[in-house]
Amino acid sequence: MKDIFEWERVLFNELPSEFLYEVIFRSATMFIVLLLTLKMTGKRGVKQLSVFETVIIIALGSAAGDPMFYEDVGLIPAITVFTVIIILYRLVTWLAGKNRKFEEFIEGKTECLISEGRFSVTSFEKESLAQDEFFTELRLKSIEHLGQVKHAYLETSGEVSVFFYEDDHVKFGLPILPHYFADKVKIIPAPGIYACTFCGHTEELQQGKSNCKVCAKPEWVPAIKNLRIT
Repeated sequence: MKDIFEWERVLFNELPSEFLYEVIFRSATMFIVLLLTLKMTGKRGVKQLSVFETVIIIALGSAAGDPMFYEDVGLIPAITVFTVIIILYRLVTWLAGKNRKFEEFIEGKTECLISEGRFSVTSFEKESLAQDEFFTELRLKSIEHLGQVKHAYLETSGEVSVFFYEDDHVKFGLPILPHYFADKVKIIPAPGIYACTFCGHTEELQQGKSNCKVCAKPEWVPAIKNLRIT
């Protein structure tokens, strides 16, 4: 009686055992390609998972899925892929623990996006986070304007963490509600306190044209000082 399983095909798909060296090379190459590709997408592209964790999930998922569905994929090469990925995972984790710069490259680092009620422009420009998207994150935390925010950080997971002013320390700030932000002007219509739409700097302005003292941008909206309602 013929054996139900053709073990040579199931395990190796009739490939020579030397093919495992090619599998190891392919796995290591694709692991690095995945890591670099996802790294370039930025934190927002892989929100809630680090780039490194996402690479592991994709790589293991692909290695596990193919031999489940395709009879021309042998089990031994797939198991070899798993082994290589786990070894690379251990190696990268070890290197990250030994070298801070390498850890920051793999996991990224926390960036301060708002400091003392206005944008930290240098950090914000480095991140792939659009202003509208960031405003959405803040509105979801019931924030009306930047004067309510003492500090806001973009974490390595892609999440935004926010620290608020006490009510008696809330100051005038850039409004982030759409109907307020839409009222931006380049010519100040009347004296008052205005906020720069680019960096969030606030100052008292007189009627006429004026550029921001911090970023030199010319667009303003009337600043507001509402307390945060929770």
